[in-house]
Amino acid sequence: MAHRLARGLRMLTAFGLSSISLAGCMAFSPDGGMTTVSDLTSQTINKDVAFVRSAEGAEAVDATVRRLLARPLTIETAVQVALLNNKGLQAAYNELALAETELVEQSLPPNPVFSISRISGDGANEIERQVVGDILALATLPFRSEIARDRFRQAQLRAALATLRLAADVRRAYVRAVTCNELVALLTDAKATAESTAQLAVKLGETGSINKLDQAREQVFYAETTADLASARQAATSTRERLARLMGLWDDGLDFRLPNALPPLPRRPQALPSIEADAVAHRIDLQIARLELTALAKSLNLTEATRFVTLLDLAGISRRTQDPEGAPFRERGFDVQFQIPIFDGGEVRVRQAAETYNLAFNRLTERAVNVRSEARDAYRTYRSTYDIASHFQREILPLRKIITEEMQLRFSSMQVDIFALLTEARQRLASLRGAIDARQRFFLAQSDLQTAVNGGGAPASGGDTSTTIAAAASADGDH
Repeated sequence: MAHRLARGLRMLTAFGLSSISLAGCMAFSPDGGMTTVSDLTSQTINKDVAFVRSAEGAEAVDATVRRLLARPLTIETAVQVALLNNKGLQAAYNELALAETELVEQSLPPNPVFSISRISGDGANEIERQVVGDILALATLPFRSEIARDRFRQAQLRAALATLRLAADVRRAYVRAVTCNELVALLTDAKATAESTAQLAVKLGETGSINKLDQAREQVFYAETTADLASARQAATSTRERLARLMGLWDDGLDFRLPNALPPLPRRPQALPSIEADAVAHRIDLQIARLELTALAKSLNLTEATRFVTLLDLAGISRRTQDPEGAPFRERGFDVQFQIPIFDGGEVRVRQAAETYNLAFNRLTERAVNVRSEARDAYRTYRSTYDIASHFQREILPLRKIITEEMQLRFSSMQVDIFALLTEARQRLASLRGAIDARQRFFLAQSDLQTAVNGGGAPASGGDTSTTIAAAASADGDH
């Protein structure tokens, strides 16, 4: 018995020493896990990110944002401002910091529990002290710590995914805002022309030179152009506000300047023969799903290893008894508590872990299939929108210019009347609007192509299942 008591005390002492040793090795990283996010952002979209955690950091970010906003915004500048200034993105980085706290917590051994009790009566008293430690939790600590590191890596990738998603949203908002500006400028000129034509039609109608039908046609064109211009101005205001929201701008930054037109098309489109392989290799959502599968596999192994024993506590006991009729005496020993798997042999937990793993595997396979398809479709859309916009640029607009010049020459020589010239002006306006829309579609498709390769698009249908799966599986690894 004495040998068994000594052995129990040695085990408890070893438990305490191990706890102290392991606890001393754990620490929070100085950057809160942001190095991975920063590296991925730099590699994919060549932009800087900042996790603002101090007043000095906030001042530095504000100074950079003010400097960027002092010049007319380009699409790349708008993205950089948003990555530095958007508070929703900062909240995503706060979630990453919280994930690191969970990593540290899961990597620390369980604290021992100390209890003391005193019982007295009839002049006698008894004092008992206990130190209780969770041996099973300590034994599984390396496995749980490894799973926690995988979960933290997932959290880093989710923060990077939020960064790329914001960048993609800013690009789309910028393209739409500048397109609206260009359309407003075009319709403003068209309205001035239509107004002059409508006034001329009224005067000619008063002299009887044109009938009511032709007069009404010119007036309705002016009315429709006025309505289109009002809608374009409203759209320009809304798209500008959306861009300002994404960039996280307050009162001081709302006067940022946008160009009046989108940049010209590139000389030639990108050639991406291996776009499917690039997407499968680089997509961050796929990397998250792969890490999820790895963590679930480790969790499944841990569940199977501990299926029969889910409770194993060891307590060291020291008891001192004072009897008024005799000398005080001490007792020392230990107490072991474990669960007997009579009704639940752990089969339910093992089955839950296995099905959760299979669920994650099927989700990963489905996502890989979808990623390949999304990449192919994004590239086809990119090429087709480039061809359409280029066709407007090379064929339609030059021909419209020739027609306009020829009509003006014929009008100068009185071969056609003013209304034929104005009819051509309407058709040219329609071509110009089509060209603006084609260029907008191309730049949006260009942004979608980058998203299809690197990630950062809208969440897939059904939502982001990785968080749900991780939450469901975490209980299997916490013993």
